[in-house]
Amino acid sequence: MSQGPYDLAVVGAGIVGLAHALAARRLGKRVIVLDREAANVGASIRNFGFVTVTGQERGAQWCRALRSRDVWDELAGPAGIANLHSGLTLAVQTEEGLAVVESFLATEMGADCRLLDPDTALARYPHLNPEALQGVLESPHERRVEARQAIARLTHWLAEALGVTFAFGVNVRAVDPPRVETSAGPVEAGAIAICPGSDATGPFAERLADYGLSKCKLHMLRAAPLPGTYRQTAAVMGDLSLVRYPGYADLAEAADLTERLEAEPSAGHALAHGIHLIAVQSADGSLVLGDSHAYADAPDPFQPAEVDDAILNVARATLALDDVRVTERWTGVYAACAGRENLIDRPRPDVRQVVITSGTGMSTAFALAEESVGELFDRDPSASPLPV
Repeated sequence: MSQGPYDLAVVGAGIVGLAHALAARRLGKRVIVLDREAANVGASIRNFGFVTVTGQERGAQWCRALRSRDVWDELAGPAGIANLHSGLTLAVQTEEGLAVVESFLATEMGADCRLLDPDTALARYPHLNPEALQGVLESPHERRVEARQAIARLTHWLAEALGVTFAFGVNVRAVDPPRVETSAGPVEAGAIAICPGSDATGPFAERLADYGLSKCKLHMLRAAPLPGTYRQTAAVMGDLSLVRYPGYADLAEAADLTERLEAEPSAGHALAHGIHLIAVQSADGSLVLGDSHAYADAPDPFQPAEVDDAILNVARATLALDDVRVTERWTGVYAACAGRENLIDRPRPDVRQVVITSGTGMSTAFALAEESVGELFDRDPSASPLPV
């Protein structure tokens, strides 16, 4: 491992850490990324790879998602990352849901989105379940990558094309710029970005306790490729998403929808497990379905079948699915904090701790990292092109 000197040492090689490395390289900075694992096995590969714009919290978070989407578009070709489909189709199955969508479309967040009537929607998206369909919110803004491949390819591209140094299997013991003490020896770096994900340990971890962080465990499933011509051209969500994603849920009309869903046995059961539907399709035709949300300071490692069954029931009610054969199941854990989408902690002028606390890493990390790196180096990375 090269000992430096580096302009920036990034602790953590998840999507937030990789985003910091990219932002610093835009400024021409020399970067090393350190991670205690031998490879990326955390939340950054245990997700849909869904770059979500529509439904993000109004204001800064929504703007971060738009910017991060643009960065994905910019680096996808050079890094060899495929965009598997674009956009969002949110299937609305209640009158109360329609009211939320109509209110959403009247805001600035509804720009370039539209509400399709059921006949038009089914003609365009025959993979949706026609039963009870009231309409479809169609958005062009989203992207979808295969997270497991995308994170690996982004890491490789940062190393090979942009000259970022990576050191995996290395524990960081202490941070005191310009010195970083690691299990592989000291590293010299002028600034430090600590991106711990859900792991609130390590340098300056005591400061994270002041934010009241907890953790969120989620369930996800992969279903075998479906026979015939089933093909999604965009991600799918449903009514349950309208009461979970703050861009919708913070609208006044969402209260009536929440009341109705809680009163319905199936939807109420799903809400009790924090379930809302996201369905995306992979290049091999398989579907990734989820997800649930269970909050705890120390989530247990178990995956109750009841939660997986509830996810599948919501999927069947929203999509034109007959038999679904599950081929893979997994859980993910991310940092969570009530009322906060993310945090940038500033232990000292040359150190930042950056945590996304809303499960929106793939959707917002690039923009958040540009804010963090911009503070460290007093320059805006977004104004600089990719250094290729």
